[in-house]
Formats: sequence, C-alpha cells, structure tokens
Amino acid sequence: MIFPSNRVRIVVATRPVDFRKGHDGLAALVKNELRKDPFTGTVFVFRAKRADRLKMLYWDGTGLVMSYKRLEETTFTWPAIRDGLMSLNHAQFEALFAGLDWRKVKALAARPPAAAE
Repeated sequence: MIFPSNRVRIVVATRPVDFRKGHDGLAALVKNELRKDPFTGTVFVFRAKRADRLKMLYWDGTGLVMSYKRLEETTFTWPAIRDGLMSLNHAQFEALFAGLDWRKVKALAARPPAAAE
C-alpha cells in the first residue's frame, strides 16, 4: 500500500459515515463534525455501517488522497461506535488495514544502545 510515512498521525472516526461521500464530502466532515483540519497531512480513517469497508483520506501536499478497501471474507476490527476520534500508531493501522485485530499490536519500547563501536 502507498502510505505517506510512518511518522504521520493516524486517526479513526469511530462513528460510521455515509460511504457515498467522496474527497470533498469527507474533508467537510473532518472540518465541520470532527473539528480537525483535513489539510495537515493527518490520515483520517472512516468506517462504513458494514464493518467490512474503510476509507482513508489524507492531504499529501498537492491534493487530497482517498483510498477504499473492502474485505471479502471477514470484517475489520473497529473500536466501539461513539462520537469522536481515536489515534492509532503505524503498526496498529497496518494491522487494521490487513484485517487483523489491531488491539493486539503493542509498541515496543525503543532504547538507545548502551555503547557505540
């Protein structure tokens, strides 16, 4: 999958959205309902009422990029439906996008080496 970087912020809209919305409709939803700026490079992930579909929207510096994925034989593991946003780290997002349970992905603590050679 083409993805901007592992340093980009990823947020999931926890309430299902109308999947007929395109670039502009989702950007308006981000701005007006989620109270975020859709043009910051943050990746916004949206779910449909059917848990087997997701859309992503992000600004790459030259335009809005939207992607869509539908799982054929299973469903995505979504957070509980409620108003608001939820952040995911890059590894959790990759698990979600692959159809895996992102809740089981834990970040490892990174520590500097004890000595340099």
